[in-house]
Amino acid sequence: MCVTCGCSDEATPTLTHPITGKTEAIASLHTPQSHTHIQPDGTVLTHHHSHDHSPSHHPDHAAALHAQHHGTTLTLEQRLLSKNDAIASQNRGWLKGRESVALNLVSSPGAGKTTLLVRTLEDLQSDRPMVVIEGDQATSHDADRIQATGCAAIQVNTGTGCHLDAAMVEQGLDTLHPPLGSLVWIENVGNLVCPALFDLGETAKVVILSVTEGEDKPIKYPHMFRASQVMVLTKIDLLPYVAFDVDRCLDYARQVNPHLICFQLSATTGAGLEDWYAWLQQLHA
Repeated sequence: MCVTCGCSDEATPTLTHPITGKTEAIASLHTPQSHTHIQPDGTVLTHHHSHDHSPSHHPDHAAALHAQHHGTTLTLEQRLLSKNDAIASQNRGWLKGRESVALNLVSSPGAGKTTLLVRTLEDLQSDRPMVVIEGDQATSHDADRIQATGCAAIQVNTGTGCHLDAAMVEQGLDTLHPPLGSLVWIENVGNLVCPALFDLGETAKVVILSVTEGEDKPIKYPHMFRASQVMVLTKIDLLPYVAFDVDRCLDYARQVNPHLICFQLSATTGAGLEDWYAWLQQLHA
C-alpha cells in the first residue's frame, strides 16, 4: 500500500503507445525497483528486480515495525514524496529545455476534463504543438477521444492507483517526445485528494469544477484548490437547471487560495472559452 495515499501497488500501471497500440507495464514510484526502457519502435520494456517483502528483509517495513513498537510514527511518505519531487524537478527541467509548458488537469470524476480538453485541442492545436498524457485507472476511452482530434496522446492506466506520479509522466514524455515549444497536457485521474500531493513537473495545476458538483468543493477539498494556480468552472450552460451559487463558489475558492485565476465556461456551447484560450496562448516556458 502507498503510505501517502493508500493506493495499492498490487496492479502494475501500464502505458499504451499511440502509434503501435502496444500496452506494456511501466514503473511507478510504487515499484521502485523497476526500470524502463522505451525502444525506438515505441515498445516499452520494464525490468523488475524481485525482493523479499517480509519485514525482516525490507528495511522500511522493519523500521516501521520498530517505530510502532516504540510508540513513535515513522513518516515513510516523506521518502516517497521526496523521490517524486526529484523526478518532477527533472521533468520540469526537461520541459524548459524544450521550451515547453505542461498543465496538470485535476478534478473529481465527471467534472468535464476530457470534454474541455477535446474542445481546446480542436480549436487551438493548429496554433501550437500539443501532446496529451492521459491518466485513468482503466480503459483507453479518453485517450481514444483525444487521438480522434489528431493530437498525439498516450494512455497511462494506474490500475488501483488513484493518481499519476512524476515517474509515470517522465515515461510519458519519453514516449511522446513533444516537439519544441509544445503545450503538454496531463489529464490526471479523477480525484480531488491525492493528486494535490504529487508534483509532476507541470507549469501549473488546473483544477476543474463543474456546476453540478456543488459550490462548496473548494472548502471541502482545500488542499487541491490551494495547490492549483487555476480554477475552471465548467458546464455553466447548466446553471439555469441546478442549484449552484457561482459567487459563493468563487468566494470559497479565494478564501482557500487568494491568487487563484478563475475561468467560467462551457465546452459545449463555447461560452467563456475566449478568456481560457487567451490565457493558454500567453503561456511560455
